[in-house]
Amino acid sequence: MKRVFGMVEAIFNIAYLISATIIAVVLFVSANDGLIKILASVMAFVLVIGDAFHLVPRILVVITKKEDRLRKALGIGKQITSITMTIFYLILFQVGVLVFKTEDIFWWMIIIYALAIIRIVFCLLPQNKWIERYPPLKWSVWRNIPFFMLGIVVAWFYFVNRTYIKELQAVWLAIILSFAFYLPVVLWSNKNPKIGMLMLPKTCVYVWILVMFLAI
Repeated sequence: MKRVFGMVEAIFNIAYLISATIIAVVLFVSANDGLIKILASVMAFVLVIGDAFHLVPRILVVITKKEDRLRKALGIGKQITSITMTIFYLILFQVGVLVFKTEDIFWWMIIIYALAIIRIVFCLLPQNKWIERYPPLKWSVWRNIPFFMLGIVVAWFYFVNRTYIKELQAVWLAIILSFAFYLPVVLWSNKNPKIGMLMLPKTCVYVWILVMFLAI
């Protein structure tokens, strides 16, 4: 049962990486020198490339059954993904600024960039012990506090501006859902690995976000 479950996850991750890459390419090709679509394509590429550092080792673990040999790659990949996800939200905010033609963004930028910097600094600290089999939960919580706050602020930004662009009116909801799926993983996946499967619907939500930007 566990092996079948692992193969389902691997197939899902492969499908996700391919789908997100295709969307990123389509966004770039359809940009027509438009800064919004170009920045949206950069956002998509950051997402898929960053996730690949984490997901490719996970796929290899399922295929090769050599988790111990891939422990370092898994840990470093997770660290890279944590940083690139933070950058993803920075770009998501900047795309929103362009789309909504927001002018008074000083305090938005101060808060969002401050939270992103704190998050990245926390991710770089050795106390995270990324390459251990069971990294300390305390540091997982610490580094995710600014990340959750960052997500909430960006979601609020899109919520406030939801009526301006019909195609993007659900971005705020997608962000909230992604964190709703992610929070149990952060808190309880070490004790119950099955909870980690909530990352699958979380991943689907990110694809949904990218698809919404295809429509603008």
